[in-house]
Formats: sequence, structure tokens, C-alpha cells
Amino acid sequence: MSFANRKDAGRRLADALASYREKRPIVVALPRGGVVVAVEIADALDAPLDLLLVRKIGVPFQPELAMGAIVDGPEPTIVRNENVMRLAGVDARDFSAMCRTEQVELKRRRQLYLGNRSNIPLSGRVVILVDDGIATGSTVKAALQAIREQKPQELVLAVPVAPAESLEELGRGVDAFVCLEAPFAFDAVGYFYDDFRQVTDAEVISALETAKKEGPEE
Repeated sequence: MSFANRKDAGRRLADALASYREKRPIVVALPRGGVVVAVEIADALDAPLDLLLVRKIGVPFQPELAMGAIVDGPEPTIVRNENVMRLAGVDARDFSAMCRTEQVELKRRRQLYLGNRSNIPLSGRVVILVDDGIATGSTVKAALQAIREQKPQELVLAVPVAPAESLEELGRGVDAFVCLEAPFAFDAVGYFYDDFRQVTDAEVISALETAKKEGPEE
């Protein structure tokens, strides 16, 4: 299966998640790519859309290789991949220094995307976490851990594509895992999209402005 673009992937995921509409979920997107997918889901489920800001901690000489991730918050959630750190020769001190650098970027993005807007409380709610795909899973694992700490009623992970080998591990951290394509041969998320151009900050801001907001009746 391939997707025309992120909007196409979002519409297909929305169809697979249709039964959640009556549960009045909150859709939480991982920016930037996950936002475009999540907008389609939130619209179809008549659900509010929120962001969870996560930054991958890449190996210094190979930034695309994740050795951990950090999630924005009053007390940031940090997940390490000890195996990658050991193989890359990165010690705890260097890892902490890179975390501080990424915290600066998280602060910048929070101000840019959300301004003074607070995140929607997730306690006791059905939460659908959305990204445009999973590669190593580091950022998603960190995001799931951060959401779990807020004690949602139900936590659902929804992605268009993920490696088959990741399904069992990630599935243990959620109540439901909706994945449309889970190939055994996996190179990169972008290979499963005809159009996988980079999502801009402006697109993220626009999506948040047009998405349904959490109202008093919620």
C-alpha cells in the first residue's frame, strides 16, 4: 500500500477509526508531519486537535539515527536507547547536553505553534496519538510514555505505516494500535508516500487555527 500524500493517509486512517467518533476522543498529533494526517482524523471524528511536541535525540555523527527522544512539558519526558548510545560511544554527559539543546528547540516550537494556548487535559479521556509513520519508534515511545503519565481513559496509536517488527513492542504501550501498513522490509517512511514533502511551520499553525477547539460542552 502507498499513500498519495499525508492527507490521503489521514483520510484512510479516519475510516479505520470511525468507531471512535462516539467516544468523543482527543486527537493528538506529533508535528510536523503528523499534524497533516491528524487534521483529517480530527475532522472526520468531530474531535479537537492538539499537539505533543517531541524531539528526536540523534547520534552526533548520524543525526537520523535516534538514540532517544524528549517530550515537551513542565518536567520533560526523556527516553533513551541505551543500545544505540553504547554502540555510538555516547556517554550520559553528552546525551544530557544534546537534550538541553533540543529543549531550546521545543520551547521555540511551543511558542511558535501554541503561543499562550494550553494543551488540552488528557486525564480520563480517549486519546488518539497520530504520526505520519514510524521508523525507529523513539519519538512515539516517548510520546506514549508522556501521555500515559496523564492517565487517559484509553490510549490509541494511529499511523499509516510502521515496521512489522515494531507492532508488538509499541502495541504493549497502548490500548489499541491502528496501523494500515506494516511491512517486514522497511527502509523509510517516505518510501510509502508518493508525496512526502516536508511540512512547514506555517502549515502546522494553519491546521491548529482551523481545527475544532475543546469547548465548554466537552
